[in-house]
Amino acid sequence: MTIEGFQQKFGIIGKSKEIKDLVDITMQVAQSDISVLIYGESGTGKEVFARALHGYSQRAENPLISVNCGAIPEGILESELFGHKKGSFTGASETRKGYFEMADSGTLFLDEIAEMPITTQVKLLRAIETKEFLKVGGESVTRVDVRFIAATNKDLQIEVESKRFREDLYFRLKAVTLYIPPLRKRRADIPELIRHFLKSFAEQNNTPPFSITDDAYDLLMNYSWPGNIRELKNCIETATALARTPYLSAANFENLLRQDNYSAASRNTPVLLRKSPEDADREFIYRALFELKKDILELKDIITSKLQDLETAGLIRPPDFSIATAEKEAILRAMQKAKWNKHKAAELLGMNLRTLYRKLEEYDI
Repeated sequence: MTIEGFQQKFGIIGKSKEIKDLVDITMQVAQSDISVLIYGESGTGKEVFARALHGYSQRAENPLISVNCGAIPEGILESELFGHKKGSFTGASETRKGYFEMADSGTLFLDEIAEMPITTQVKLLRAIETKEFLKVGGESVTRVDVRFIAATNKDLQIEVESKRFREDLYFRLKAVTLYIPPLRKRRADIPELIRHFLKSFAEQNNTPPFSITDDAYDLLMNYSWPGNIRELKNCIETATALARTPYLSAANFENLLRQDNYSAASRNTPVLLRKSPEDADREFIYRALFELKKDILELKDIITSKLQDLETAGLIRPPDFSIATAEKEAILRAMQKAKWNKHKAAELLGMNLRTLYRKLEEYDI
């Protein structure tokens, strides 16, 4: 299976080098029974990769049991993991299987592993090493064949040093560590994620896909996304659900994003304040016209400068030569030199990215 095929099968969105490399490693380790620790901030997609590890393994036809260790109260976590015998504690009216036994022949995914109490960590380590355990209140050993995947948004090395996590369990879990970088470290994936969420929303609600304006695109690209992919998904879905027009502009997102989480470059970008839909639409049109005028003046300066360079060099302008011809040729050469990277081409041309996108479409480049 190719990397692209793997991504499509398991819903992993992104074309950045970081994601491609991560998928490549995931495909390699999925086929073995080695324990895997997935590390990344909240919202980066740790459970998606856990499901991919299981789904691409020899255990894919057997259960994948996911356990959020931080969501289960300390007093009952051990019973939830290992099960209990009837009468072992107040309320234990019947013998019950735990998550370990439910995952037999399959995979047990322990999310938020850093939240597990130290006392439970001791029993977990033994269960991982021996593949056997005692139910709460039980006397006979239960054996299981389980693969273990754990995930955390905390640095377990720091947790070990702070005596909040057992060192022996840490080394047992980290046989292979998959690090999922935050969205702000792989901004190249944001456009594809936006398209994916817009398309998904349209399909789920049986509506035409929304379009997104340049100012909204710039806003989303410059935001730091502390909540990562989960925050971007929620933001797109909320903005789309509340939109009064078939397009999403910056005004649709301003109340959904935290103002202290923009990159330095975006802090000077004007954002529409709270206005009526009619006023917001009118102001958007005025701003679009203003930006277009700036783009035209910018292009005029660029082309005039290039023509002056030709004349200074003593070169004669061909009779069929025009501003449009020079413009298209300059853009084409810049794109070729930048290996079709639009951001680099815009820098070479001294042109803003929005103008370049418009001209590429105009000249069908």
